[in-house]
Amino acid sequence: MKRFSTIMLALFVLTGVLSAGIKIKFATLAPDGSTWMNVMKEFSKAVSDSTAGEVEFRIYPSGVAGDELNVLRKIRVGQLHSGGFTGVGLGEILPEVRVLDSPFLFRNKAEVDLISGQLFDFFAKKFEEKDFILLGWAEVGFVYTFTNKPIHDIADMKGVKMWMWEGDPIAEATFKAFDISPIPLSISDVLTSLQTNLIDGIYVSPLACVALQWNTKVSYMLDLPLANSNGAVLLDKRQFDKLSAENQKILHSLSLRYFGELTKLSREDNAKALKLIHESGIQFTDITDKNQIKSFFEAGRRARHSLVGKLYDEQLLDRVENTLDEFRKTETSGKN
Repeated sequence: MKRFSTIMLALFVLTGVLSAGIKIKFATLAPDGSTWMNVMKEFSKAVSDSTAGEVEFRIYPSGVAGDELNVLRKIRVGQLHSGGFTGVGLGEILPEVRVLDSPFLFRNKAEVDLISGQLFDFFAKKFEEKDFILLGWAEVGFVYTFTNKPIHDIADMKGVKMWMWEGDPIAEATFKAFDISPIPLSISDVLTSLQTNLIDGIYVSPLACVALQWNTKVSYMLDLPLANSNGAVLLDKRQFDKLSAENQKILHSLSLRYFGELTKLSREDNAKALKLIHESGIQFTDITDKNQIKSFFEAGRRARHSLVGKLYDEQLLDRVENTLDEFRKTETSGKN
């Protein structure tokens, strides 16, 4: 009888554990009510519905779990399991992924889609070797330079008191190529630093510029994208391994679907924000001189190659640049 009771108790506990399902604690800097969070909530519901409640996300928005480095630390100690990251956070885990954030690498969205698509499996494998599962790309979008004086050529860049995201090697290499000594600050210090004139130049996506209210403290935008800011959703492999094989497949399938949609919607939001910025009175400056445009692209090339051996190897950079060169030749010939 005692043995029977012990078995029944064990079955009861096991059943309780199984019925509770797997909870995935997810954190992001994205504010509640944003497109990012709306898609994340839809994704969370789809995962729960498709797995009959066996896998559920618990979401912590608006940076309540800390910045990206704090979120990574909490994932590593098991307090969180998943997060949405920009290139800065991704690079803390896998430095070579920062090649996707390198300056003047991409000229348009088609190029971004080409490379991010071709390299998804490559980086997924690399992240898994670091004990993270790459669920999907979730790009921030093209980043522009905003200043309080117009930029007409590369020489004008040297007089800018430019902000740099503290600890970001990509930004450091980029501005070094422009012969600028940037001022490193955390994101939370940027608005105040613009107000006090500690800095008079920033780089940011249009959507983030409006969301952070930085657009209220700048007067000009250089209408030449500095870079495409990459982003992704990662999951702790330890938590992923707790899922059944079927639920792992479901999670991967829904991730590709919803985060693909998120990228599409983010691009639409950035386009709307860009229009709002223009309508608010910020002047857009164009560089029409082809030689000047080439000088910006050459500065980007120097910055990218200066990071070989530091973030990524030459083989990866060559692979990306050569693929883009061939794609551009195809695009050019198709227009003729």
